[in-house]
Amino acid sequence: MRTKSLKKNKINVVTLGCSKNVYDSEVLMGQLRANGKNVAHEEDGNIVVINTCGFIDNAKEESVNTILDFVKKKEAGAVDKVFVTGCLSERYKPDLEKEIPDVDAYFGTSDLPALLKVLKADYKHELLGERLLTTPKSYAYLKIAEGCDRPCSFCAIPLMRGKHRSKPIEDLVTEASQLAKNGVKELILIAQDLTYYGLDLYKKRTLAELLKALVKVDGIEWIRLHYAFPSGFPLDVLEVIREEPKICNYIDIPLQHIADPILKSMRRGTTKQKTNGLLKKFREMVPGMAIRTTLIVGYPGETEEDFQTLKEWVRETRFDRLGCFTYSHEENTHAYSLKDDVPEETKQDRANQIMEVQSQISWELNQEKVGRVLRCLIDRKEGAYFIGRTEFDSPDVDNEVLIDASAFYVKTGEFIDIEITEATDYDLYGRPA
Repeated sequence: MRTKSLKKNKINVVTLGCSKNVYDSEVLMGQLRANGKNVAHEEDGNIVVINTCGFIDNAKEESVNTILDFVKKKEAGAVDKVFVTGCLSERYKPDLEKEIPDVDAYFGTSDLPALLKVLKADYKHELLGERLLTTPKSYAYLKIAEGCDRPCSFCAIPLMRGKHRSKPIEDLVTEASQLAKNGVKELILIAQDLTYYGLDLYKKRTLAELLKALVKVDGIEWIRLHYAFPSGFPLDVLEVIREEPKICNYIDIPLQHIADPILKSMRRGTTKQKTNGLLKKFREMVPGMAIRTTLIVGYPGETEEDFQTLKEWVRETRFDRLGCFTYSHEENTHAYSLKDDVPEETKQDRANQIMEVQSQISWELNQEKVGRVLRCLIDRKEGAYFIGRTEFDSPDVDNEVLIDASAFYVKTGEFIDIEITEATDYDLYGRPA
């Protein structure tokens, strides 16, 4: 027989998916805390809110499994209420309500006031920039826009997040100032598409103007750009990166592919020639810039020739950072009308080949750093090491700098000069200079 949980009303927020979801969970927790609620991130609690991801098959599967796990805990009496929000819930709410009816309520990506209401909290408009951070105190994500207007054939994000909506510059500066007061040293700018920023509010691309405003915030020492779209990239942004020491010489620009037939079918609005020209401008205008990209292999109609074009291009271009995904056939996207004709094992083999090429490139680039002294931001201590990053590395996806904690002490949340003494494919080892 089910017994009622004896724990007091503690709300456990569980976050799945990308940095945009991390940000949304932090905003939710900030609102709950301001309402006097006992709230925690991924700890025990008798009320559970699961912030889901619905981007590709693996992410959807993880989200569904997490929901099922907490429903079982509810049936066993270990938790009292289970609520689901985020992208999966936005995209598949009717199906989820039918298939997993034991969830107490489902909410979409823009239903924060309704979610708060069911948690007996009021949405407080005055809490601009006030969040409960789940990242190490050294950095925080700053979401500058929501949604996406791009027509990429493979992507379901517009279905889940809606049209592009920029946040006003003054609101973002207020939020950045609040984060700096709490000790945050690095802002990681995120959006579905950074380069579209401002078109809806100011009728022109204003990412450069936003950067110029953010560098004036006292206490913020690094600003990093994530998820820049290649088509229509505003080149004035490169000038600001070059001229402003606070802006990291780093950019994350998901290029997805390079073979022209695939780019055309993906509706990326660019070509191999244009992409190569843009990368050349990056390297000319900002010498030493670290460029991160992500690629998709196994897209419908991708021939062996298309793949070899991609593989050779990766070898020639020598990206500093690279991630590779296998194509996921997503319903209600433009590409769903195409035949998913590349076998799963071929997709995986192609992804492995790309990452083998990148692993060698990364090893070679990292060997060049041995003996150099690099300014690092120390995020945390983990096991036997303090873990830091250079300006060329973003959290969770890029290189880490490991400092032996038994031999050296460094302060987390602070910058320190580290001499690199050893390097592997994806990690650097060092000591305080």
